Amino acid sequence: MKIKGFFLVCILFLSCKEKIKEHSKVKKITTIEPLIPINSKQPFLFSTKNELYLSWTQKINDSVHSVHFSSLNNGYWSKPIEIARGKNWFVNWADFPAIAVNKENILAHYLQKSDPRTFAYDVHLKLSNDKGKLWKDDFLLHTDSTKTEHGFVTLLPYKKDSFFVTWLDGRNTGGGSHDDEHNSHGAMNVRAARVLPTGEIIDDTLIDAKTCDCCQTSAAITPKGPVVVYRDRTDDEVRDIYISRLLDGSWTIPKPIHNDYWVINGCPVNGPKVASFNTALAVAWFTEADAIPKVSIVFSNDSGKSFDTPIEISSGKAIGRVDVAFLDEDNVLVSWMESTDAGAELKIIKVPREGKMFEPIVVAKMSSARASGFPQLEIVNGIVYMAWNHIEDKITTIKIKSFDVDDFND
Repeated sequence: MKIKGFFLVCILFLSCKEKIKEHSKVKKITTIEPLIPINSKQPFLFSTKNELYLSWTQKINDSVHSVHFSSLNNGYWSKPIEIARGKNWFVNWADFPAIAVNKENILAHYLQKSDPRTFAYDVHLKLSNDKGKLWKDDFLLHTDSTKTEHGFVTLLPYKKDSFFVTWLDGRNTGGGSHDDEHNSHGAMNVRAARVLPTGEIIDDTLIDAKTCDCCQTSAAITPKGPVVVYRDRTDDEVRDIYISRLLDGSWTIPKPIHNDYWVINGCPVNGPKVASFNTALAVAWFTEADAIPKVSIVFSNDSGKSFDTPIEISSGKAIGRVDVAFLDEDNVLVSWMESTDAGAELKIIKVPREGKMFEPIVVAKMSSARASGFPQLEIVNGIVYMAWNHIEDKITTIKIKSFDVDDFND
């Protein structure tokens, strides 16, 4: 049953002090307050052609957590559905549950501890074949039985009714601590697999044997096949963004989308985001090479085989935590966080492929703390949606704001 008004909607007008060059027609940002309990967090947005899905985690008590979802379709929000609940979950600001939809099939994941050590947890999958009414028993994504770190999962609908999944896998790390990034053990790697609607996992493949330990993975489906984008880690501790593509059944040798040459002896916990539109790709990412924090975006017109010159979006005050979505084949929206004297701002900007720069829009003032998480960006039926953790008086709630894509037209 669907109920209208599941969210309380309040209209907020942009201050006249916010001067938006070129797309100054932005008239309003709508604030949507989800009617879910406080201390819910880790919002994740996923969209199909006509629907928006929101998943989130909820703290039941000190030992029990749950993950839920709701969908927005034709102006109606569905009643929240609980996907799973359990004890000993690994609930983390940067490594959070996700959801993906392929026709009637929904795939979701959560993380559960496999050992008392802090960074020993498994990726549990939940699958529904009827749009979330019934859920199969949970099952593990990875086939190893090591008590190590597995997470930073990306889920995407793939082919007729299955799902493409990529993740960071610590089976070779031997359970080293997260702080030393397993220096006395093997390295974290990135893997990919396909999940069928029956729950069978096939084509489990190693993509890169040495990657950064705790930056999110990202992926997109192109006409040529899936691509995976992630933060790599060389023997010299260069932590730049790499891409690998599935071509004719084999994964290509990973290569950098751009050489930042960021050398850092620890994981920055700041992964990239990739989006696709036909053969066009756009990758947004954060780097602090040369001690200058900045966010950039780069375009490809051949499904990731080659890339244009990167376009710098923010420099000096960038925090990162990026997201990206295509408006059309030649224009994207990029969101990111930027530091201020009072904390941080969540910003969004239109970036045409030709490189013409617009002024960013400030979506919200927010905390710069890790607990703010990674803001989410999706576009559905001409509406831009953003979601993030809002922290006030040590209480976390989920905030969602939206505005029309027409506000970005020239």
